Amino acid sequence: MKPFIYDYNLDDLQEWAKENGEPAFRAGQIFDWIYVKRVNKFEEMSNLSKELRQKLEDQFQFVTLSEITKFESKDGTVKFLFGLHDDHAIETVVMKHNYGNSVCVTTQVGCRVGCTFCASTLGGLKRDLTAGEIVAQVVQAQKILDARNERVSSIVIMGTGEPFENYDATMKFLRIMIHEKGLNIGQRHITVSTSGIVPNIYKFADEDTQINLAISIHAPNDALRSKLMPVNRRFPFADVMESLRYYLAKTGRRISFEYALIGGVNDQPEHAQELADVIKDMLCHVNLIPVNHVPERKYVRTSRNDIFQFQRILADNGVNVTIRREQGHDIAAACGQLRAKHMELR
Repeated sequence: MKPFIYDYNLDDLQEWAKENGEPAFRAGQIFDWIYVKRVNKFEEMSNLSKELRQKLEDQFQFVTLSEITKFESKDGTVKFLFGLHDDHAIETVVMKHNYGNSVCVTTQVGCRVGCTFCASTLGGLKRDLTAGEIVAQVVQAQKILDARNERVSSIVIMGTGEPFENYDATMKFLRIMIHEKGLNIGQRHITVSTSGIVPNIYKFADEDTQINLAISIHAPNDALRSKLMPVNRRFPFADVMESLRYYLAKTGRRISFEYALIGGVNDQPEHAQELADVIKDMLCHVNLIPVNHVPERKYVRTSRNDIFQFQRILADNGVNVTIRREQGHDIAAACGQLRAKHMELR
């Protein structure tokens, strides 16, 4: 199979141009056609010679994301289920906020982390996406927004999969997204979320970027976290926290903790106090997420009063905390739900 053109950053394209007897500036023209003009055919690159366009056609292909289905929420959220070249399917979500448009991208087909409240892990991990397949999700979203003269203003890497288990592809995707000659997404408008893959938290801390880091924590201690998140058995809670302290010391950037509230499981006052005791000395923010009901799971949603009580306890301990505004609740916009339904019907 020919490589995806989206897998190539500008440096890669310059090297390719050199190997093919072309001047380096041609790479910049190709990059501009891909990310600024957003063409999806090499023949449309009209300032390139026919010979060069044919070389591109012979050696590369564009990522094809075929739209299997699309759901639009009352709040403006649009969720896509895209088919890949190998008959796998992935989800991408475009969310409209008062500050702009955000795209939530997927980094793997399925997931092996195994969080017990999440639909993404149903069926396990099928394969990693290439950097280009992640890039294609944002480009596709931007093409849709082009029709409204709007742009992608932020990216969250919180879709299906564990980004730090597909680390190299994720980092290449990020560098393509922030390149000033491409989509030029501001680094501080991008957030990557991990369940706590400790070695790559250290690696990410050393990357010298301004990209935000979010951690799916979901419990304040080892025993409960291992019950909810089997990945905690590989990377225990204490090790995760130690890696985050390294990240803070190295970058000085605030960490976001994602905490899914599950009725009667991790949402009691003692859990809130224990969490506060662990993180109150850290530069951080806690995002409380009332868990979405997944038919295949038996967990229930935390009551409204318990959500506010949990928030109040954290705030009283000096922890910066908010309750996530729900989007796409009426269209199964939580990670993996749409793909899981699709898999059932196949």
